[in-house]
Amino acid sequence: MWKPSLASFMLICAFFIAPVHSGYDRDQAVPVEKVLYGDISSVRNITETQLIEDRNQGWKTFGGALVGGVIGHQFGSGSGQDIATVLGALLGAGVGNRYGSSTQVQALTLVELMINQEDGSQVMVIQDYDPGMVFTAGDRVRVVYLQGSVRVDIAR
Repeated sequence: MWKPSLASFMLICAFFIAPVHSGYDRDQAVPVEKVLYGDISSVRNITETQLIEDRNQGWKTFGGALVGGVIGHQFGSGSGQDIATVLGALLGAGVGNRYGSSTQVQALTLVELMINQEDGSQVMVIQDYDPGMVFTAGDRVRVVYLQGSVRVDIAR
């Protein structure tokens, strides 16, 4: 019969606690579709509240059950050991489910820009607020159209 060691227990814990890579690379070049210049006609700061739920909840419950079962298996012998393993798995799943969940509320600060572009069109862009780039009505801006998105910055 397999007897778990401290090393196997730590490997199981490390698997469930390891950080998840977001997949965003800062050194990635993104092709630009077009760039237009324009003047801002209005600026409005917006705050958006966003509920962020933990998408790894099921894995945390499973991990808690696995770790609880491993710990419970250390106690008793025979059928008592089987009962301790099942009870440990149930308690571990409960702890993983209860304390592993992390729902947070995040407030995002955005800026809404109405821009009269040099080609005669008018666009409204909502983007993240950057305290290093504060927009005011009348500012000359550059509107950079990327694949599937747009970004505005002050033309210099």
